[in-house]
Amino acid sequence: MAGNVEAPGISAPRLDGAGARIAIVIARFNSAITSRLLTGARESLRDFGVADADVTEVWVPGAFEVPLAAQALATSGRHDAVICLGCVIRGETAHFEYVAGECARGVMQVGLDSGRPVAFGVLTTENLDQALARSAEPGDTHGHNVGADCAAVVLEMLAVLRSAG
Repeated sequence: MAGNVEAPGISAPRLDGAGARIAIVIARFNSAITSRLLTGARESLRDFGVADADVTEVWVPGAFEVPLAAQALATSGRHDAVICLGCVIRGETAHFEYVAGECARGVMQVGLDSGRPVAFGVLTTENLDQALARSAEPGDTHGHNVGADCAAVVLEMLAVLRSAG
């Protein structure tokens, strides 16, 4: 199984989310998984100093609808960054490729068009076990939580964009 391989001497910066206004778009489809991703994102944002009052949650029907909601939030002027959460599990039809691919493309486009950090936390897994491992709950040593990862991503990218501009 592939994972993150870090080079010696390269580490992530210290993240400070104080004052950051974050929107989270969550797909209801596969909500048993997406709720866990949301918990991970929320806990991680708190750990980095983002106030609960500065976090907006928006639920949408499924992963295909995530980019449109993300676009509305990213361009509203009320949010500094957007976290996109969903779960698409491969089935027996080509539906997986269309939904997952278009969702990923749309989320990327929102970030490019808005100039705001937009994190892709939409799981695209082969089965439920993989989805559970990527939406691990606190204390679970058999996985990690992509929602928590996305919180760190948007805060780091906010710092990158602030230092670049």
